[in-house]
Amino acid sequence: MIAELGQFSLILALFVALVQSVVPMVGATRGDRAWMDMARPAAIAQFALIAMAFGALMACYVTSDFSVLNVVQNSHTEKPLLYKISGVWGNHEGSMLLWVLILSGYGMAVSAFGANLPPALRARALSVQAMIACGFLLFILFTSNPFTRVDPAPLNGDGLNPLLQDPGLAFHPPFLYLGYVGFSMAFSFAIAALIEGRVDAAWARWVRPWTLVAWCALTLGIAMGSWWAYYTLGWGGWWYWDPVENASFMPWLAGTALLHSSIVVEKRDTLKAWTILLAIVTFSLSLLGTFLVRSGVLTSVHSFAADPSRGVFVLCLLVVVAGGSLILFAIRGPGLKGGGLFTPLSREGSLLLNNVLMSTAAGTVLLGTLYPLFADALDMGKVSVGPPFFNAVFIPLMVPMVVAMGVGPLMSWKRGDLAGALGRLKVAFGVTLVVMVGTWLLTGGTSGPLWAAGGLGLAAWLFVGSLTEWADRVRLFRAPLAETLERIIRLPRSGYGMMVAHAGVAVVIAGITGSAAWTVESIQVMHPGDVVSVAGYDLRLEGIQDNIPGPNYVALRAHFSVTRHGSPVTDLYPEKRMFRQPPRPTTDAAIHTNFLGDLYAVVGDPAGAGGFVTRIYFNPLVPWIFIGAVIMVIGGLVSLTDRRYRVGAPLRTARAAAAAKGRA
Repeated sequence: MIAELGQFSLILALFVALVQSVVPMVGATRGDRAWMDMARPAAIAQFALIAMAFGALMACYVTSDFSVLNVVQNSHTEKPLLYKISGVWGNHEGSMLLWVLILSGYGMAVSAFGANLPPALRARALSVQAMIACGFLLFILFTSNPFTRVDPAPLNGDGLNPLLQDPGLAFHPPFLYLGYVGFSMAFSFAIAALIEGRVDAAWARWVRPWTLVAWCALTLGIAMGSWWAYYTLGWGGWWYWDPVENASFMPWLAGTALLHSSIVVEKRDTLKAWTILLAIVTFSLSLLGTFLVRSGVLTSVHSFAADPSRGVFVLCLLVVVAGGSLILFAIRGPGLKGGGLFTPLSREGSLLLNNVLMSTAAGTVLLGTLYPLFADALDMGKVSVGPPFFNAVFIPLMVPMVVAMGVGPLMSWKRGDLAGALGRLKVAFGVTLVVMVGTWLLTGGTSGPLWAAGGLGLAAWLFVGSLTEWADRVRLFRAPLAETLERIIRLPRSGYGMMVAHAGVAVVIAGITGSAAWTVESIQVMHPGDVVSVAGYDLRLEGIQDNIPGPNYVALRAHFSVTRHGSPVTDLYPEKRMFRQPPRPTTDAAIHTNFLGDLYAVVGDPAGAGGFVTRIYFNPLVPWIFIGAVIMVIGGLVSLTDRRYRVGAPLRTARAAAAAKGRA
């Protein structure tokens, strides 16, 4: 009965979405306020119905209802409760239900908190959002129904992929989808603006909070996925340019460009058409990622489906959404004339450079991801595009962008003073030089660390440059203390958010540089009592314990005692687990971190005569990558609290002004 309730809820949600996609749009065209206002209750009802369906599927998983095919294929009675719950979205059907739940959630949020939006813009945006929901609800109901029954019901299920039975994977997909799907809101506002033919500073302020939410969620989702791959897959790395990793990275790059271009629209009333195009491209790249993991064209641990018919449906949705929106942009975009003029050496120019480099990077990653697929489809042979290609083309694009990130915020709008901006960065220049020379000397001055010194120098440049921009805005040491304190208090939170986010990028760059330049790896066969030395650490294999029972697996566990210069440091217990259902092995690395680096141990297969293959890594500065990503998210959240971007703030200001006028 619960499954049928979920099924009927999805059908009702489809009808509500159809009404929401048509009536408010017609009402906005006719200027009928009653029809336009129908979008708000319809969006709330759609979300409630989809949430009911999602809750029904979760109930089926928690109670192990094996009369539902989706539960049979992805659950088992022995699974811990956390993985029964996360198993809801650990498969194709359930993940698509989560997709439309978040999609409708954004529409509900706009309807609930967007009272200050112009009625016509809000109606059109919610209508476009409902059109997207219609496509995906049809996709779920006709090709990916999560409530299909199986008769007779088996006594137990097939279980969930053991790689997905991890806390990182329990939280990684929801945050990733909050980002992926969140860009749909910016897309809907962009299409609504194209239909109206008007983009202005107010539009940019309305779009920016939703874009910030999506960007923060996607940043956190990518970081959590990288962390999961780092400690679960046992290969010692955190990023491999996997095609499905790229599928999440491309909309992040485009979304970052969108965030920065919307600033120019808000502040200077220019780059309007470009910002609209970025909103379309960003969401189209999100849909492309959805296609890649559900089409069967890729084989990856991230892939959810291998059914080509499902892939064709998603591809058709992608063509309709991206193609239709680009046609509309071609028709209406030329009419979006920018009002503000600026010179290349200005803050607008630096933001435009950021956009060009970010967009080029996204295009490069797109080319490297799709080229092997096109080559295979055209019988050009199997082509592999891996890390060497992406590193060779991506890094040269990022270096000038990071340099510009240090200078751009110090430039004035419209016409900047480059010499003056560089003059205020004297401290940043000095720190950068010290870091580069110090790194080169401390690492022996060999050819490898030479480029690494440049990477750490870039990180120092951006970090100190971000602090310099803040110090310049509050006139630190250049004004009386009382004035500086007042400026610190009055500085917009978006300014603090930018400083924190840029500092986070600097920390990430330092982490990437350290891990790429100085990682030490040692692979060997070890017997109990053997000692291996890695990066100044001595790891002694104390023993191997087999058949350790887990909730739904048995584990082989190694015990390493770690010393440094004869002093005890820690004990590491890496495991190799064999799950019962499905019967698959997984690797669980043991990691000791001191935040300057990770000592990383993995135990592998038996090698005969009581020996086991072991892999020991020392990964310098890897923790900084994940810490920096969290700092970036904090910066985005701080910006989100800026009064200009808090939904409803303009309305409250208008009411307060009206009340004050009335009292006068």
